[in-house]
Amino acid sequence: MMKRLLLGFLLMLSGSGLMAQNDTLLVSEAANDTVGCQLPWPLCMQARLDSMMQDPLLDYSQLGLMVWDLTDDKPLFSFNHRQLIRPASTMKLLTAITALDQLGGNYQFHTSLYYTGEIVGRTLMGDLYCVGGMDPAFEGDDMWRFVQALKELEIDTLCGHIVTDVTMKDTLRWGEGWCWDDDNPTLSPLLVNRKANFTERLITALLDADVALVDVYLSQGKVPSDAKLVCERKRSIDQILERMMKDSDNLYAESVFYQTAASTRQPGRALDAARLERALIERAGVNSSLCRIADGSGLSLYNYLTAEIETMILRYAYRHPAVYSHLLFSLPVAGEDGTLKKRMKGTLAEGNVQAKTGTLTGVISLAGYCSASNGHRLCFAIMNQGMQKGSEARAFQDKVCMILCD
Repeated sequence: MMKRLLLGFLLMLSGSGLMAQNDTLLVSEAANDTVGCQLPWPLCMQARLDSMMQDPLLDYSQLGLMVWDLTDDKPLFSFNHRQLIRPASTMKLLTAITALDQLGGNYQFHTSLYYTGEIVGRTLMGDLYCVGGMDPAFEGDDMWRFVQALKELEIDTLCGHIVTDVTMKDTLRWGEGWCWDDDNPTLSPLLVNRKANFTERLITALLDADVALVDVYLSQGKVPSDAKLVCERKRSIDQILERMMKDSDNLYAESVFYQTAASTRQPGRALDAARLERALIERAGVNSSLCRIADGSGLSLYNYLTAEIETMILRYAYRHPAVYSHLLFSLPVAGEDGTLKKRMKGTLAEGNVQAKTGTLTGVISLAGYCSASNGHRLCFAIMNQGMQKGSEARAFQDKVCMILCD
């Protein structure tokens, strides 16, 4: 009799909409064990998630969790959703969504070569300007194209300066709160194969192409407005986001972070990008005053977000198709590619969950999208902190995802 009354009460709550509150849905273990998946959606899912909150894992670690029904636009489940936790690489979601919202899906990364002066015979009597746009994918082939473009101008001798223009961002080469013993990327606007040795590589490429350097000097400066374009290498934001998100590439994330910063002022600073990200959090409907934003990749130990913030920015992206289409394309797919390639295989979450992973010492996080069994689109954020074994947190998160998709 009591079980039938409990089921009736749960159905009444579902019909009234009272279960879609920010607080965690409380369902007794007896009800979960007895009724199980005989409950209608989403009651079964909520009951199963609620039972997971009794996992011994949470006796010695912290969890922030939130699930949002995008189709009905209402919360489905939450647990410590406003607890500040280091996001690790799920920080890249905030970086990507802000960049797409601020810069647009057609934005391109530029690295350019200009010259000033005159070409006398086959000698450039003037200066070469290498203008950095912090393209993390710039490589030796791009440098070769720069040199070939010079050769096509019938230049075989340089006499002047080789000037690097790195005014796109500030001079800081590491992010705030990065650990000295991590494999940290170099934050330079002029990169070749991820290294800040652009001038040296250009000189080597010129000499290899039999371009003579006569009285050539190296300097830094800003390209003048009357300089003539020699060559420009471009990369779409989609190309950058794909590697940034699927492979969780930190250099690519920092590049996107500083592109956003430089869109408002140059040189761009981390503070400028953080200001834009806080504004996006506010537009997503969450108070941004408590969170901490130090970098774009999640490497910093000073970053602090909440499961609510991550869920609501995912909701914001979903409600803006121009952002969502580019973001969704870039996310790892469970059991198929990126950092989720080996996870959730052989489950209903495989090929369904599209989410960003995050890993730091003691922190494992996962946030993204999936579709429920009734076709509703969901977004979620799962943030585990204080973990000694990352495998335990990943197993917990995978189980949550399987419940959402089942």
